[in-house]
Amino acid sequence: MELRRGGVGSQAGARRMDGDSRDGGGGCKDAGSEDYENLPTSASLSTHMTAGAMAGILEHSVMYPVDSVKTRMQSLNPDPKAHYTSVYGALKKIIRTEGFWRPLRGLNVMMMGAGPAHAMYFACYENMKRTLNAVFHHQGNSHLANGISVHALLPVSKLACFSLWLGFPSHSDPGWGQTQPPCGPTTVVKQRMQMYNSPHRSALSCIRTVWGTEGLGAFYRSYTTQLTMNIPFQSIHFITYEFLQEQINPYRGYNPQSHIISGGLAGALAAAATTPLDVCKTLLNTQENMALNLANISGRLSGMANAFRTVYQLNGLPGYFKGVQARVIYQMPSTAISWSVYEFFKYFLTKHKLESRTPY
Repeated sequence: MELRRGGVGSQAGARRMDGDSRDGGGGCKDAGSEDYENLPTSASLSTHMTAGAMAGILEHSVMYPVDSVKTRMQSLNPDPKAHYTSVYGALKKIIRTEGFWRPLRGLNVMMMGAGPAHAMYFACYENMKRTLNAVFHHQGNSHLANGISVHALLPVSKLACFSLWLGFPSHSDPGWGQTQPPCGPTTVVKQRMQMYNSPHRSALSCIRTVWGTEGLGAFYRSYTTQLTMNIPFQSIHFITYEFLQEQINPYRGYNPQSHIISGGLAGALAAAATTPLDVCKTLLNTQENMALNLANISGRLSGMANAFRTVYQLNGLPGYFKGVQARVIYQMPSTAISWSVYEFFKYFLTKHKLESRTPY
């Protein structure tokens, strides 16, 4: 039994997994057998979840310093000491003035959320995509099915995260910091720790301070904005990835080069298109004091519409694209890493399971 590695120009035969017929028999699959990408009989839920978790953790950890720069570059009224003109220049300045490890502050809370979030999302996406493809396009890949899969999963996954967060013990519990939820609250903590001159030295101290001074609602001010942003982002991301895979990897073999190219381009396009919403999300999460004072806003800013008005009031139309360079530079390799790692682990784990069933 063999799961073959396909190239961009590989033939259909390279897609077949010998000895794994649909009825469980020992013969080779027929011409209608499904390929590596769908893996209907051999890829278990645990395979998709494991591959997704590894992809999420590596994606966010490798590119986290650039994400820190993006958060600072989206500041509407930055401190004079935190003016940056490029991602490289920003990283160099941060390391020189604030220490080598400063761009990594908040990484732990993001990693705790990234693993479970990606595990759940990829596993659900694969299963729903396969089901809907069978309905819309029996023998192939339907962009409509892919788009519906993404739209259907986002609200469900976000609401699941919301329920998990509300079910957690209070922030005074020492074990609280070990179970970070993979959605909105982690982003709030992460971005507040990333900001210039942040008073928060650890995730737990940030949570305690925010919860004590602003209440639980502070972790969900950007919930609607984040959900609104994620729907077009993930739709563009997944549909573009699937489309590019059809063009450069039509037989859907395991081909790292195609996964990197498709993932990177899909992420860059989705990131650029949704930057205005990301700027508003950052403002709601960080509650940037200098910007709110300049806009004559007393108290806390809440609501996506208010965030849009504040951004326009302070910076005009260009304000909606603050940090777009850093966002694209961050997202392009992030999604390339995510898809290539995901596809590798899906390939590796499936191959291992098939080989373990081979009679000796």
